[in-house]
Amino acid sequence: MEEIIRVAVDGMGGDNAPASTVKGAIEALKASAKLEIWLLGTQDALTAELAKYTYDTNRLHVVPTTEVIEMAEPPVMAIRKKKDSSIVRGMLMVKNGECDAFVSAGSTGAVLVGGQVLVGRIKGVERPPLAPLIPTTKGPALLLDCGANVDARSSHLVQFAKMGSIYMEHVLGVKNPRVGIVNIGAEEEKGNALVKETFPLLKECEGINFIGSVEAREIPLGGADVIVCEAFTGNVIIKTIEGVGKAMLSMIKQGLMATLLSKIGALFVKSSLKEAMKPYDLSEYGGAPLLGLTGLVVKTHGSSSYVEIRNSIMQCITFSEQKINEKIREQIGIQQAD
Repeated sequence: MEEIIRVAVDGMGGDNAPASTVKGAIEALKASAKLEIWLLGTQDALTAELAKYTYDTNRLHVVPTTEVIEMAEPPVMAIRKKKDSSIVRGMLMVKNGECDAFVSAGSTGAVLVGGQVLVGRIKGVERPPLAPLIPTTKGPALLLDCGANVDARSSHLVQFAKMGSIYMEHVLGVKNPRVGIVNIGAEEEKGNALVKETFPLLKECEGINFIGSVEAREIPLGGADVIVCEAFTGNVIIKTIEGVGKAMLSMIKQGLMATLLSKIGALFVKSSLKEAMKPYDLSEYGGAPLLGLTGLVVKTHGSSSYVEIRNSIMQCITFSEQKINEKIREQIGIQQAD
């Protein structure tokens, strides 16, 4: 009998909720018989959306909540005060073993705070990083951290490299993933104080394939499989990639629509262009896991469509089946014992 993966979904999180969260949950159920989903949120809003679909009621359950954490709320205060919000209730379901994972497109701050305070860190993990997959010409790469730890220490980055390597190898199937630290040049002596302190530690770290520095321009070209940095730099990188991608797509569309001849040509290249651009659609990769917690927490974009919600739920299956948390616990445990 196949193991069932139980996923709690924040039905009220994100700009397009609850329409996108409900549809994403329904589509995930259709895609895999291994899933059971607990949809948390305002009863009336979720029921109204669910009425639009036909689905297996034995595998999708509504958990009514009475509070919603808004995007602009102070995260710590919101987690403490809004005990009956979908974010707090969903994370407690993971903490208590009722669900294997929690997915949210809601407040990033609340998800990060709740993940550490409510779900809790694996013993030995100093700082859980937010780790999204990003597109490159050689396939997806893992960027960590991109939002959880703006002021990280060298020991944190070393752990990021270890956890990122485990994720890429066992979730993405990348054997001996290449680990690079974000820097302003290839030379070891370059970089700020954090990079200079971390570089030799990564160089000496057993169990990872450290290839040295990776410059920002090398990231989209597949310069590394695991890209390590503190959250300020990581957040700038991922948002730059998103912005450049949107700008390029807009420019291509303008070019194709510029003249009658180009419009005719667009008819012939449309399908090929769409297929070529598919790997650069961030929604294809799902959300960003908060690695190093005792349970899986996945944060998706606030503007997520149902596609990204579906894919974020689907990635929980591989994460759970590959026992990523157990592998992280084993690796970090070895590190602490040494």
